Amino acid sequence: MRLVFGLVLVVGIGLAGFAVYMAQNYVSAYRAAEAAARAEVVPTKPIFIAARDMAYGEKINDDDIIYARWPEQFIPEGAFLTEDEWFSGNDGELRTALRPIQKYEPMLAVKVTAPGEDAGLTSRLGKGMRAFAIRVDVSSGVSGFLRPGDYVDVYWSGRTLDGDESEGEITKLIQTRVHLIAVDQISDKNLERATIARTVTVEVTPTQVAALAQAQATGSLSLALVGAADDTEAQQVEVDQRGLLGIARQEVVEVEAEERCTIKTRRGADVVEIPIPCTN
Repeated sequence: MRLVFGLVLVVGIGLAGFAVYMAQNYVSAYRAAEAAARAEVVPTKPIFIAARDMAYGEKINDDDIIYARWPEQFIPEGAFLTEDEWFSGNDGELRTALRPIQKYEPMLAVKVTAPGEDAGLTSRLGKGMRAFAIRVDVSSGVSGFLRPGDYVDVYWSGRTLDGDESEGEITKLIQTRVHLIAVDQISDKNLERATIARTVTVEVTPTQVAALAQAQATGSLSLALVGAADDTEAQQVEVDQRGLLGIARQEVVEVEAEERCTIKTRRGADVVEIPIPCTN
């Protein structure tokens, strides 16, 4: 009996020791996994993000934004990191969306106006730039495929003058890669459908304003849409009617007039001019 009891005691002690050993291994493995997970944790910072989808021109209320943590390494430039940055000097005035903003998208300075500002064209103009309207139709406006934010080349067609004599119709590239900021009265980049515009508004320098105004007053303007990935600038382009049809310009040759001598004689009631040899 005592032998059996001793045997059971030894087996129990062995099982207990084995259980303690397994528990230690489990705890060690758990601690190692936790340490590895902590090493992989990405540091974050709180920024303001959109709480809902917002369209161009919408006022942004306090309920429309969330102060959430964002991976510090991937915080985009222009993000609002603190409440002081977002609410700075607003005096209760709201910011306005300058472009469509998706839910949970970071709020950036380029996507919203300053507090109280309107999302009009003035907020889209760069320093020293001016807005100028160009009249267009279906053909000159690229069949309604123009969108705010596109770039176009501007061509002038008209008749040039050299003194008082007309030199004929020509078409010439006068401005390259001009930035469109509005089509008619729409400055939203996300137009839902093609629009046959009557005017487009471009962002140009004061010198370009003068050139476009003069061109529009003396001829007609046509726009050529530049590809989204095309960063090249077109070179000098000019085509006239002769070049288009392959007609060579005729040179005017001055011919010295031949000297002609005559005498006048009366024959009855008529006066007749008779040629004679000229003498010096």
